[in-house]
Amino acid sequence: MIGNLLESLAIWIQGTISAMGYAGVAGLMAIESACIPLPSEVIMPFAGSLVPGGRFTLFGCGLAGAIGCVVGSIPAYYAGAYGGRPLILKYGKYVLLSKSHLDMADEFFLHRGDVTVFVARLLPVVRTFIAFPAGVARMPVGKFIAYTFAGSLPWCLGLAWVGMKLGEHIDQLKPWFHRFDAVLVALGVIAVAWFVRKQLKERRTAS
Repeated sequence: MIGNLLESLAIWIQGTISAMGYAGVAGLMAIESACIPLPSEVIMPFAGSLVPGGRFTLFGCGLAGAIGCVVGSIPAYYAGAYGGRPLILKYGKYVLLSKSHLDMADEFFLHRGDVTVFVARLLPVVRTFIAFPAGVARMPVGKFIAYTFAGSLPWCLGLAWVGMKLGEHIDQLKPWFHRFDAVLVALGVIAVAWFVRKQLKERRTAS
């Protein structure tokens, strides 16, 4: 069932890029960066596989992808800034979040937000969702856009280069990317479990 869904998604992605060219690459990467898990590991390598035939250039693929990442990240950023923050302040206690956590996030993004956004844009799964917490923490929007582009360009170029080298054998990549994504998801689950355990322990100590 899931395999069929992923296959259908890959076919739709390939059809969109074939029909729309660079605009299709940018549009799909914008969706991927708007907290919607559309796999860039399919989008960019397929775009790169069209480079040898002269449809695209390698830099053109990377640039279109990076621009799309910035465009998609902006609404996700503002959703965090103007929607996520009030929700956390009002309902955060039900998921073990408080104003002090927001203050910590503000401080963290103030001093390390540039590095965090840059590195996050180079990681599968994490890159899709980093814009929302950056918005919640009110990271300066100019810096957010600059580091989103700076981190997205090498990611998009790298995936497009792999696709260019593989050409018609591009399907060989899919199992490896899915395994890497699964590892990152598992690490995310462990991090959440650690956070919940820590917060519960602090609450018990406080009471």
